[in-house]
Amino acid sequence: MAESILFAVAESLIGKLTSEVIQKASLALGVYNDLQEMKETMTLMKAVMLDAEQKRLTNNTLSEWLIWIKRVFSDAEDIVDDFECEALRKHVIKTYGSCSRKVCRFFSSSNPLVYRLRMANEMQDINKRLAKLAAQRSMFGLQINEKDTRVNIIELLVQDGHDKSLSVIPIVGIGGLGKITLAKLVFNDANIDDCFSLKMWVCVCNDFELKNLLIKILKSIHNPSNEKLEEFEIEQLQNRLKHTLQP
Repeated sequence: MAESILFAVAESLIGKLTSEVIQKASLALGVYNDLQEMKETMTLMKAVMLDAEQKRLTNNTLSEWLIWIKRVFSDAEDIVDDFECEALRKHVIKTYGSCSRKVCRFFSSSNPLVYRLRMANEMQDINKRLAKLAAQRSMFGLQINEKDTRVNIIELLVQDGHDKSLSVIPIVGIGGLGKITLAKLVFNDANIDDCFSLKMWVCVCNDFELKNLLIKILKSIHNPSNEKLEEFEIEQLQNRLKHTLQP
């Protein structure tokens, strides 16, 4: 696997991680959240792959970074293949009621608990390695492939999820990469408008005051009320926001 095809590998892996087969397998094995983390981190990595591949010839450190990514992607491919194999095994059992000894031995571990623990540990290990590499990418001043990244982020936001908890999609990098511009493009996309009946845009600094933040969030609604929110107590603001977010 050469660095020149890492972008394509990432794209292929993201597609497989989004597939219904892998989603169902991850739910059955109790590793759905780990899989979502892998997919989101890999999506962010893919965003800078093209720029990284172009710059690696003049940057030895960047070239080494891509080698480490290649290794993690290879391990991730093994995980995905394992998931697909397990899904096929379950399909055979569901369809025919059982499978031959040779087929069962070929497809999966004879101990479901051991298999589940192994898969969970391997996914967590890959996610730790991916997160470490993702954090290092800011050192190289890599440019985000804006259009491709925008589409991927939108797909993450609008896809039907089995997990009802809140999701956070980080866009990280050094200043000047266009992170806010990218977020704004996603926010204003027609697909987002079609999927979400309510949107709020708020910029938050590292040192913020809770009451002012709540006021900003409420005022970001398209048709805010004429109430003087500045006169509200924090608890009142929180209740108003909770009421606004209720379907």
